[in-house]
Amino acid sequence: MTDMSVQTGAPRRTAFELARRYALFVLLAIMLVGFWWAQPAFINSANLFSILQAVSVVAILGVGVSITMSAGGFDLSVGSVAASSVMAASYAMVVLQFGAGETFALVLLMGALIGLANGLLIVKVGVPDLLATLSTMFLLAGLQLIPTGGRSITAGMMLPDGSTAKGAYDPAFLILGRSRLFDIVPLPVVVMAIVAVLAWFLMERTRFGRVFYAIGGNETAAHLAGAPTKAYRLWAYVISGTLASLGGLIIASRVGRGDVSAGASLLLDAVAASLIGFAVLDKRRPHVLGTVLGAIFVGVLLNGLTMLNAPYYTQDFVKGVVLVGALALTFGLGKKKR
Repeated sequence: MTDMSVQTGAPRRTAFELARRYALFVLLAIMLVGFWWAQPAFINSANLFSILQAVSVVAILGVGVSITMSAGGFDLSVGSVAASSVMAASYAMVVLQFGAGETFALVLLMGALIGLANGLLIVKVGVPDLLATLSTMFLLAGLQLIPTGGRSITAGMMLPDGSTAKGAYDPAFLILGRSRLFDIVPLPVVVMAIVAVLAWFLMERTRFGRVFYAIGGNETAAHLAGAPTKAYRLWAYVISGTLASLGGLIIASRVGRGDVSAGASLLLDAVAASLIGFAVLDKRRPHVLGTVLGAIFVGVLLNGLTMLNAPYYTQDFVKGVVLVGALALTFGLGKKKR
């Protein structure tokens, strides 16, 4: 009797584990078919690429958050870094009259330095990750408004000293956010794919990435094994800050202005994508593929609801339901069966 119960229990457990492992893929497929059935225009290529373009920045920021989480940290400043990058890029071109190449280099360097500052606060000063990056978030949210007196940046704007800005957005800069590869695929989607592939290879196929996960699992054990844990944690925040600034550059090149409200919801969306990613393939840890799929999952859901004329004010509620469901699937149900 015992042997038979074990034999019948094993297939059930295996089936449950397979279902949990691929649940988000199945749900995504069901959503695609359901929205297509309810609104045939949903499945056309223009709308699908629009969804990918809409989630590209969130996915890029989410990858950065996932990398810090894999090293046992958490970066709450990514939204403010992206928003500050929008303002910095606009200020560089409109006020300082920089070209596209100089602006790209300046903003990416700024993001890397902010990430380095976060890392130094954490590993050198000893400030907890959440507190250090939260402080940076508030600092940047206020700092980005000072040069323009709290106004958005546009060509010909009046500066706080009474002068008029003489610069304008470099057309070459706008290519990043507005052009399409082969006149089909939006360039932000291409950038997202490149970032995802490179980050996936780094984290899953190199010693560099394995050390990140070792540090996140047990930093003391990783240190005793000879890993330079402080250096790796610094690198995690530098990468996160650089990716956040890249996301800001994409936003700036898409909207063509320095909007003070840019990046308002990016932090929560990026964190949600990272946490939903825990449920992908039942990894139960942050990983790049899961983060990108999490961003796409939420993007498909919100786009479909919008096409069905669902009220806009339900979006945050829907995100919360998806996040709670993904985490329950990952930790709650998984714990019962283990």
